[in-house]
Amino acid sequence: MQPTPSSTPPTWLDLAADDPFGIDNLPYGVFSTEGTAPRVGVRVGDRVLDLAPCAEDAGMESALVWRAETLNPFLALGAHAWRSAREWVTEILVNDSYRDAVEPHLLPLSDVTMHLPIAVADYVDFYASEHHASNVGRIFRPDSEPLTPNWKHLPIGYHGRSGTVVLSGTDIVRPCGQRKPPTADAPTFGASQRLDIEAELGFVVGGSTDLGEPVPLDRADEHLFGVVILNDWSARDIQAWEYVPLGPFLGKSFATSISPWVVTMDALRAARVPLPGQDPAPLDYLRGAPTEDGASTAYGLDIDYEVEWNGTVVSRPAYRDMYWSPAQMLTHLTVNGATVRPGDLFGSGTVSGPAKETRGCFLELSWSGQEPVRLGDGSERTFLEDGDTVVLRASAPGPHGTRIGLGECSGTVRPARTP
Repeated sequence: MQPTPSSTPPTWLDLAADDPFGIDNLPYGVFSTEGTAPRVGVRVGDRVLDLAPCAEDAGMESALVWRAETLNPFLALGAHAWRSAREWVTEILVNDSYRDAVEPHLLPLSDVTMHLPIAVADYVDFYASEHHASNVGRIFRPDSEPLTPNWKHLPIGYHGRSGTVVLSGTDIVRPCGQRKPPTADAPTFGASQRLDIEAELGFVVGGSTDLGEPVPLDRADEHLFGVVILNDWSARDIQAWEYVPLGPFLGKSFATSISPWVVTMDALRAARVPLPGQDPAPLDYLRGAPTEDGASTAYGLDIDYEVEWNGTVVSRPAYRDMYWSPAQMLTHLTVNGATVRPGDLFGSGTVSGPAKETRGCFLELSWSGQEPVRLGDGSERTFLEDGDTVVLRASAPGPHGTRIGLGECSGTVRPARTP
């Protein structure tokens, strides 16, 4: 039987037992206040704990890490330091003897400005949902098998553009590029007419490896720091023309939004679930093995999503339906000897399920524009129009019957800027 929310560890903080940003969560972000430089904090309820002065008061060397303008220096320290920091933050928020020293450094969320939490080193986007890949295959290649022959043998991905990863709330300028409808004889240039979103989970990577050093599956957790909500904005008309034979390029590289709070993998321990099943079994280097607690090194995550379009919730995908594990994605990413660096980011690919109401992008939801989506104001959409706003939200089960909040990731479409 699952514990009730009342079994959450006691704290001197005034927090509701079911607060999605309570003691069980403690996500990291980068914030500033008026007249101060960006620095690292932890969200606790509707407040932000300023970590640097807390560490300085305790005489801890980690104060330098918390003064940094990104999480990258902390990510570089590795998994042992991440767990030690989480234990320290939990202790000072639970143990009443720290209250007088810590409480002055708890700032109202409404008084802070959030910044991009990491300086993105490399960005890779995967394609880990069988339901999404099958739907896209049926739409883009109606005369072929939905899945390509390699899909169930390896996590397919492509390298994106780290410089266009932006913070939630950043406006998205409609991209321009070449488009060629199937009925046209030649391509034309202009603003994308089929602008889309992709509801994804982004994985923030830490630690480092040497060139030529793969990360085996049983060590992937040493490098998986945490997750963000990720929206991989996609220009489907540009993508459809350019992606053969080398894959996405301008149709994807113009913007990728992430949420401001990085929820740690330790906070998501209770959300780990078995994968839906992999058939055929992957090659040995991707095959999960039992862990000490009877789980698997290749695990899924029980995370629920909500996709809101101009105030109307149009889809509720579930990450538990994903075919490939985050550990498998990281292992495959490095199996050729590619390096891991602090601040690496990889996306899961669109989170989609078997039912229409669980499709995580508008290409699928409108079936390439053939089935318009009705919004709450009575209007209909197939793809994004200028002025449209999309908000992604997500949460996961916590260890004490509560929910772990991932926050939200939003963006509003602005008109194209033609050259």
